[in-house]
Amino acid sequence: MSGRPILFEPFKIKSVERMNFSTEAERKAWIQEAGYNVFSLKAAQVTIDLLTDSGTGAMSDAQWAEMIRADESYAGSRNYLELEETVQAMTGLPFVIPVHQGRAAEHLLFSELVAPGHIIPSNSHFDTTLANIEDRGGEGINLLTELGRDPFAEAPFKGNMDVDALKNLLEQRAKDVPFVMLTITNNSGGGQPVSLSNINAVANLCRQYKKLFVLDACRFAENAFFIKKREPGYENRTPKEIARECFDQCDIMTFSGKKDALANIGGLLCLRSESLVDNLKNRLIVTEGFPTYGGLAGYSLAAMNQGLKEVLDERYLEYRLRTAEWMVEKLANADIPVIRPAGGHALYIEASKFFPHIEQRHLPGITLAAELYVQGGIRACELGTVAFGKTLPDGSQSSPPLDLVRLALPRRTYTEAHMGFVVNCVIDIFKKRESLKGYTFEKEFPVMRHFRSTFRPLK
Repeated sequence: MSGRPILFEPFKIKSVERMNFSTEAERKAWIQEAGYNVFSLKAAQVTIDLLTDSGTGAMSDAQWAEMIRADESYAGSRNYLELEETVQAMTGLPFVIPVHQGRAAEHLLFSELVAPGHIIPSNSHFDTTLANIEDRGGEGINLLTELGRDPFAEAPFKGNMDVDALKNLLEQRAKDVPFVMLTITNNSGGGQPVSLSNINAVANLCRQYKKLFVLDACRFAENAFFIKKREPGYENRTPKEIARECFDQCDIMTFSGKKDALANIGGLLCLRSESLVDNLKNRLIVTEGFPTYGGLAGYSLAAMNQGLKEVLDERYLEYRLRTAEWMVEKLANADIPVIRPAGGHALYIEASKFFPHIEQRHLPGITLAAELYVQGGIRACELGTVAFGKTLPDGSQSSPPLDLVRLALPRRTYTEAHMGFVVNCVIDIFKKRESLKGYTFEKEFPVMRHFRSTFRPLK
């Protein structure tokens, strides 16, 4: 083949699922019934579901085969032992605790380490992480690098933590910090990667101040491939080698198997030190189950184990990251305020810039999410004023710096044609954006309010 090779999906399709189609009139009625919250829609009412990449991907033939031959023993399942061996080899972390998903790992760890008055610094806490910290009476602090706060700056590692800010925080309030957390990739910051030099710098500060270093590693494989492609000195390293170098820096790993283990359910809490393990396993038994199954069936352990063996394949990672990059290029060329450069698992649209005439208190992210559904049957996720803001005592809304709508890409699920349809739908809405007026709360829930709150359109 002469010239640049065509990049195509590195898999063949041997099973298909019928998609759901509807009319615009039906979708208008359904979104109204759902209180204009796409989380409350039935899956059968959605055509292209980009709400999340968590547990929504397609599993491989090898994963399904492993599920069929799974060992469902209550204690000491073969599938746990195989998963433990895979994770130990991949991460170098000797203690492997399975849980049913990533937030269960957070809840388990924070129940032991977080107390009222504690502060937990991160590059950017995701919504479930922050909710679990606040549930324990702690406070999550985001120390995103300055470049990461500019949604349209072209920089390779906009997910990095501000190391100087972390050092200042530790100098002033070290006694209030039980651990430092770093999310790879940075989901709340636009799916942006974190460099290995930044991971090393954060780890060195943690060692200097004798603080535990926790990696939220649910998209570790995507982050490793970004390092290979963007960080000087790593272009000839494999994603597997790079991932291991990342893990070598941390004391603890929380992990959602629903992302880079390519599974529909599952998670992990992995530790280097034995000092916490017994207490954590005691809590696990009370809430999740015996420590060798952690709330999971044997077939779910098997799927996660096989997925971890597949996810570091370079052809898969190149195809996945290029899909997001291609979509961002198309949107940017249409002058749509999409976060740049492309992240790994999603594209993020800055809704307050998409609708400059809609004040943030009138929820531009909800406006875009609702219109995407009405126009194209596409379900996306608001990660702006509703997800990360608060209603203040005077009734006004506090808003985060970025008012984002995330279109997450399920793994190995949709084709380029599907994504082309999504891009065209966003462009069509952008052309008529001035005709849309915004929303206000109908019913507001205090915790993770984007999940369950309802809204009404402004007249």
